Amino acid sequence: MPWPTTQRAQTRQRILDSSARLFALYGYDAVSIDMVMKEAELTRGAFYHHFTSKADLYERTLHSAAIQGGQLLEKAGAEGLEGIVREYLQMDHRSGEYMHCPLAFMINDCARQDGFIQESYTQIFSSFVARLEEALTASPTDNKREQALRMATTMIGGVALARAVNDELLAEQILLACQGQCLELLATDA
Repeated sequence: MPWPTTQRAQTRQRILDSSARLFALYGYDAVSIDMVMKEAELTRGAFYHHFTSKADLYERTLHSAAIQGGQLLEKAGAEGLEGIVREYLQMDHRSGEYMHCPLAFMINDCARQDGFIQESYTQIFSSFVARLEEALTASPTDNKREQALRMATTMIGGVALARAVNDELLAEQILLACQGQCLELLATDA
């Protein structure tokens, strides 16, 4: 008797949630299928009912993490882009406590992966920039695309750099400096 459709979807999401956390914290090469399945509290055999390979899981994890992160940022952005900037560029995000933005957390891994994973990363980044661009209120003569790219690279780069340093104070300073840069961009946008 096959599993109910909802059970299958829930199991798949458990695997994706586990892989998002593990890939974000340890990287593609350090994470095995067995680690993901143990984290999800499932058997290795269940993996192949949902994914064809570790690379397939990684690509799907990128998209799943981007959707979940986007939902969190949507809530933070209910009052505007300032909320998104402040929520994204904070120490809790850097530590992976509640969000693992694949753009910041998996940036180095994606650069070393095959073309289809880089293509997925590119699509997610382009979508992030487009969402920022949509939310900007620049006048028609201003280049909203450029402003959105500045904000996106400052936000993603800020989190990536803050994660790379082992000095908590420096990490916090990096995030605050990037927050300030983005808020300045928003002030010129108003």
